[in-house]
Amino acid sequence: MRWHGYRSDNRFQVFQCLANTLSVASTDLRILSDAHRKRNLSEYEGLVEIEEALVQSLIRIGDDIVARLSKLGPVVQDKES
Repeated sequence: MRWHGYRSDNRFQVFQCLANTLSVASTDLRILSDAHRKRNLSEYEGLVEIEEALVQSLIRIGDDIVARLSKLGPVVQDKES
């Protein structure tokens, strides 16, 4: 979405769109959702319980998303803008 100039104020909506925009697996979307929930608990309630496995999964998912994004190529700018 950002690749086309759109910036969402809602991280969760961005996670949901990844299934359609980059074909991210539903299992990975659940991991992103869990991490987002834990981030919110940390920020708003001071609860910090982040497991090593979650961090490793987020790194793997992030690497996968970067690889998928790199295959999209450059953004085509509208010649009229």
